[in-house]
Amino acid sequence: MTLAVVLVSPKTPGNIGSAARAMLNMGARDLRLVAPRCNHLDSGAVAMAVHAADLLRGATIYPTLREALADRDLSVGTSARIRSDLPQPQHPAQIRPFVRAATAPALVFGPEESGLTNADLEQCQMTVRIPTGDYASLNLAQAVLLVCYEFLQGQDEPLDRTRKTATREEMEAMYGHLHDTMHLIGYTDAVRARHTLRLWRALLDRALMNSAESRLFRGLLRQVHWKVEDAAKRGTTEPRPGQEPEAQIETGPQNQD
Repeated sequence: MTLAVVLVSPKTPGNIGSAARAMLNMGARDLRLVAPRCNHLDSGAVAMAVHAADLLRGATIYPTLREALADRDLSVGTSARIRSDLPQPQHPAQIRPFVRAATAPALVFGPEESGLTNADLEQCQMTVRIPTGDYASLNLAQAVLLVCYEFLQGQDEPLDRTRKTATREEMEAMYGHLHDTMHLIGYTDAVRARHTLRLWRALLDRALMNSAESRLFRGLLRQVHWKVEDAAKRGTTEPRPGQEPEAQIETGPQNQD
């Protein structure tokens, strides 16, 4: 398991350097920056990184969160706020078994002053909340240190279960396909689409699909598109006698659960 730490739009070089130092202390070495608002190699960042300067220099820059998560098979967002139609934040101990069972998990932190947006959290299968006292004001490096500790401790313990899940890019492509299909059949409209898709995301993300299962689901969506387009051409929803194609079930190497 290789944990990536993703910082979305970080503002201060010193915070990035301190976060890199916190990562190295806990054994995490994959730092990803999404649209940073400062130079992550600024002298202040390097000074705060101390012995993690090489980790800081090796950080990868991405223009969007989707691209930063594309190769990850589990993404965990961080938030102290409850959002009505998004997965509720959980204690780190509740999420740790899923992180340890993943091959390529990611831990996502938002901007220092505002945290992750709803649009960011939509791309995360789970949300973690750091338990604190009544005064909850952690800086970025403290948050990185605490959650990395929770997720990386006890890595040598035997796993109860392992499962190779689909990458986030595969899942995002599937959700884009689902969004188009919902509009095509009138299941939702422009006003309700985002909320409706969030509910479907929450349901399908809980399934922890593997790659073959995501392709299977998209095969069903392709069949729906074909059916609607064929009916529109013929002016009827009745099937073509003897010409109905078999559902396009895509197969591939099956992962062992």
